[in-house]
Amino acid sequence: QVQFVESGGGLVQVGGSLRLSCTASGSISTIGALGWYRQVVGRPRELVAVILENGDTKYGDPVLGRFTMSSDAAKSAMYLQMNDLKIEDTAVYLCNGGFFSKGTLYPKNPWGQGTQVTVSS
Repeated sequence: QVQFVESGGGLVQVGGSLRLSCTASGSISTIGALGWYRQVVGRPRELVAVILENGDTKYGDPVLGRFTMSSDAAKSAMYLQMNDLKIEDTAVYLCNGGFFSKGTLYPKNPWGQGTQVTVSS
């Protein structure tokens, strides 16, 4: 299993941008699809972006056109560029990897601490 450390969160105003980073303790080339999730207390964890094993990238409808996910296997890292942030983007953002099927990424690794993103008006 791989351990993840997320970073890059913070406080930003509506319309602003942030770039999140996720560093893995081992290779990300063999852990399947890669994904960014977000979680708000009291609500289910939400998959916001995923890079499939064939390189295709998919996004959840709420972030489509605003967020861009990328990865760098040489650095064992993945990133989430978030633009035009909205108040509803406020959440803890986490990364993981695993098996992707029918719109769901089934993580195979322990969860990291995540990084808090807070969008204010």
